[in-house]
Amino acid sequence: MTASGTMKGEATRQRILDAAQAAILDKGFTGTSIDELISECGLSKGGFFYHFQDKNTLAKALLRRYIQDDERVFDEVFARAASLVDDPLQIFLLGLKFLADVMGDMPNGHPGCIVAISCYQERMFDRELRQLNNEAALLWRRRFRSMIAEIGTRYQPREPIDLDELADMVPTVIEGGIIMAKAYGDPLTLKRQILTFRFLVQALFVPIPEHVD
Repeated sequence: MTASGTMKGEATRQRILDAAQAAILDKGFTGTSIDELISECGLSKGGFFYHFQDKNTLAKALLRRYIQDDERVFDEVFARAASLVDDPLQIFLLGLKFLADVMGDMPNGHPGCIVAISCYQERMFDRELRQLNNEAALLWRRRFRSMIAEIGTRYQPREPIDLDELADMVPTVIEGGIIMAKAYGDPLTLKRQILTFRFLVQALFVPIPEHVD
């Protein structure tokens, strides 16, 4: 395949994924058919199946892309925070502030989470997709647990707390905030939930005595 053909093929693949994501966030996996995606993208059935063998294959590609996008956002906001401050707690708090701003700047609010939807409807899919969901959760846990463990080199929690559970609260707050924003019809609910979690983390940790100036 020529370079131009490869680029065109990739553009078509991304167009299918974009259409699928919009439809699935609106109606779920069960309510989205391959035929409607073919029509939406102006493709033949052969054109669609060239890129995706079946709905399960499409779901896995969509899930991988969604996880990569989330990772990119997390990388960007916390790297930006780390470029401005060097205290691990302040990096975490500032990163959460930047993350809240990103979520709050979405004109119509966060559209929804492909990971959450695929969890709700996991019986539709094979073991590989269910494993992808599990790996995504563990990926996020490792990311935030590492940051919280670094906080523990200078600060201690006011009460004993499991670091994995605290790390899991980051995606939990985000997923819950998405749901509550839709329930309230208020796109800024997600931003406020992240900022509230940020405040609770700030209140949880106090300096270890030897780190107090």
